[in-house]
Amino acid sequence: MLLATALLIIGLLLVVYSADRLVYSASILCRALGVPPLIIGMTVVSIGTSLPEIIVSAAASLHGQVDVAIGTGIGSNIVNILLILGLTAVLQPFTVHSDILRREIPLMLVVSLLAGYVLYDGELSRLDGVFLIILTVLWLLFIIKIARLAERQGNDKFTQEQLAELPRDGSLPVACLWLGVALIIMPMATRMVIDNATVMANYFAMSELTLGLTIVALGTSLPELATAIAGVRKGENDIAVGNIIGSNFFNIAIVLGIPALIAPGAFNPLAFSRDYGVMVAVSVIFALLCWRRRQIGRGAGLLLIGGFMAWLAFLYWGTPLFIE
Repeated sequence: MLLATALLIIGLLLVVYSADRLVYSASILCRALGVPPLIIGMTVVSIGTSLPEIIVSAAASLHGQVDVAIGTGIGSNIVNILLILGLTAVLQPFTVHSDILRREIPLMLVVSLLAGYVLYDGELSRLDGVFLIILTVLWLLFIIKIARLAERQGNDKFTQEQLAELPRDGSLPVACLWLGVALIIMPMATRMVIDNATVMANYFAMSELTLGLTIVALGTSLPELATAIAGVRKGENDIAVGNIIGSNFFNIAIVLGIPALIAPGAFNPLAFSRDYGVMVAVSVIFALLCWRRRQIGRGAGLLLIGGFMAWLAFLYWGTPLFIE
């Protein structure tokens, strides 16, 4: 059991590392192809924070573990808001300045509500998957449009922070090398995660949904945690919030869309009847904090962390989530 736990942690760290290298190489490749830096920052880098969840979702779906994939998507959104935003605010209270972010937040809420349409019947179909992928394309087109507008105006704080975070060095051969390394590590790392997560679930008689909601979601959310804390430490407040918005969107549209396309069928009904409602509730709280108050202080951060601990307690002791 200790070996399985250690291998699971190593696998999650390797997934996060390979995702980071993939984003780094993709950014350099896009720059070499003449893609405007701001569009790279708001698309490639934005997707990059959700790449570990996307990779794990694809691997779990290919192994027929749809509940792990769905739990990872929903759980990561809850972790992003309650734990990561809460920890960030406790360490360094911050203010949301960007008008772009305030335009994205309502769209994130709309997509969160549309996820209920996909999940309410307890089954994922390929039509659901196509619907979610179309939402992803529409979101990316919207992001590209506002990126071009912001590039012309040049006065939005979030876009300035995105540009500051792009890799400034690195040649095309180096990018290709890192791309190859990432593509080699990824399949091995995801196999380690899925295999050892299954061992842990069986050992503790834990449902795959619970596993995805907690252990896997926490592990795959490491990039968002690192980005958020580093951002506010450097005074880049908006990028911390922006990455959570982008990550939460992709966790719905792609992380839930992948199992619908690869392994359509029934899933644990608790994913909708209990966990989806929690995700929507914390998303609304997140929107109110960023859109109306704008300033997120230590008090709000402590309340968010308290909410995370209460959610974990309810998850493990308040409902029969373990296998009979």
